[in-house]
Amino acid sequence: MRTSRYLLSTLKENPVEAAVVSHRLMLRAGLIRQIASGLYTWLPTGLRVLHKVEQVIREEMNRKGAIELSMPVVQPADLWRESGRYDKYGPELCRLKDRKQNEFVLGPTHEEVITAIGRSEIKSARQLPLNLYQIQTKFRDEIRPRFGVMRGREFIMKDAYSFHLDHDSLDKTYEDMYDAYSRIFTRLGLDFRPVEADTGAIGGNHSHEFQVLADAGEDTIAYSDGSDYAANIEMAETIETAERPAPGPDYSKAPTPGCHSVDDAAAALSITADQVLKSLIVRGERDAEGKYELIMCCLKGNQELNEVKAGKVPGMSNPLEFATDEEIAAFTGSHPGSLGPVGFKGRILVDKAAERMGNFACGANEDGYHLINVNWDRDIKDYEVCDLRNVEEGDLSPDGKGKLHLRKGIEVGQIFMLGKKYSEAMNAVVMDENGKSIPMEMGCYGIGVTRVVAAAIEQHHDERGIIWPDSMAPFEVSIIAIKPGRCPQVHAEAEKLYAELEASGIEVLYDDRDERPGVMFADAELIGVPHIITVGEKSLANGEIEYKNRRSGEKQNLKVSEIADFIKAKVAAAREHARTCADKH
Repeated sequence: MRTSRYLLSTLKENPVEAAVVSHRLMLRAGLIRQIASGLYTWLPTGLRVLHKVEQVIREEMNRKGAIELSMPVVQPADLWRESGRYDKYGPELCRLKDRKQNEFVLGPTHEEVITAIGRSEIKSARQLPLNLYQIQTKFRDEIRPRFGVMRGREFIMKDAYSFHLDHDSLDKTYEDMYDAYSRIFTRLGLDFRPVEADTGAIGGNHSHEFQVLADAGEDTIAYSDGSDYAANIEMAETIETAERPAPGPDYSKAPTPGCHSVDDAAAALSITADQVLKSLIVRGERDAEGKYELIMCCLKGNQELNEVKAGKVPGMSNPLEFATDEEIAAFTGSHPGSLGPVGFKGRILVDKAAERMGNFACGANEDGYHLINVNWDRDIKDYEVCDLRNVEEGDLSPDGKGKLHLRKGIEVGQIFMLGKKYSEAMNAVVMDENGKSIPMEMGCYGIGVTRVVAAAIEQHHDERGIIWPDSMAPFEVSIIAIKPGRCPQVHAEAEKLYAELEASGIEVLYDDRDERPGVMFADAELIGVPHIITVGEKSLANGEIEYKNRRSGEKQNLKVSEIADFIKAKVAAAREHARTCADKH
């Protein structure tokens, strides 16, 4: 590709609207342009990268026997009503009507559509297992799109869905997809971790996320330094080994005027935050009439409530809903910052770490006062112990091997065991060997294709721009010709090398513009071409051409007669390395 005939839309200045590295560099390198909040046009350079990612995904999905299809973005609302998700999904589901007033949604995912296909097209158990996938546009009406394509409203996703006669078959495909995802992200050159995850709005009973480790990540993952254990912080279990101290004197009331936070109360009582009990009031599960009870959740004052864990406790609202100040005042007669379990009239849930506290301080359910020397069992008898808190750096690993460490991650893929959640709701059944009609077991497997591009940039960049993994680079080689119009030899050698590399199947960006050398070098490094060749009058006078490796920064002068074979070998080695690493993963 000649730059003079290509849309190379690079920017010199950092865009002010870009808050993270990937967003900034995708705009500067001319990969994307925003046309509305959370909506982006993919320019030619960005589209080349997307196609590289899609090709790796297709190869590995096909390798596992998955079959590609394409489903519509616009989906009938009735399908979502069948599954029960039309009202539950929330405002991210974009709802619309056509000219005949028929109701539709813009698909944020395709479980409903694929289940409808499964129930109409799968006639016999002999067709199972069946795994169907697509690479296609999705739309989720994010309330606050941010970080460029990392949290956009429209995005490209690979989503696959499998159908099975029994759970053993689903297990096998789940393992196949786990392996396929590991191969995909390895081939794409990403530093990632598969972690146990919550199933969220998709549903089901088992899930893994694939997290790319990066400081810009919105997720926190916990991993062990002594084993392969890793989990999203929403799912990581806590292990408590501390012994509860023996009770001291009876509890008493201490004045804490104006103290409505743990830190304020600790300071007023001359103790540390971990000696103060934090009490939060949440709503219970709603009954048929929409009524709910108020429930108290108790944690150590220096620890944080894990809302996903709490929402899974039987009888809790899920997703978790916090009580309003007005509800709390009406039920307890006190400010939310003065709450405590002593004398509380409702259900009390106590985190495992908080249950090991003794002689602690807590709110007195009376503004301006806290209780001191409070103890479980002696002073609060009716309570339930649950895992309610986030794990912390240095906690014991749940598998008993090593300690946990926390890293930020960008979720680029997730696999789910859906079970019969959708097949039962939508009557997607098949006949078993006994002639009985049974709902099919299902699995769901997604990769955020556009998010993969941003995640790769977050891991691979420097002050000059993007450093693509070879398998994702828009071009494998950049040829920079220095003032070819003034030097016939520069023009001739650059044209000859360009033709030879192109004929060898290597993707080349030939910068033949009449630009200053500094501009051309800056553009090549900004867009992240792995191998940069400079053809200039001075080096040609010595029978040489300059080569630079974008990742290492290594420069060397090679003989004109050797440069083509040198580049061919470099590119071939990079292609083989990606596949070899995947085979070893």
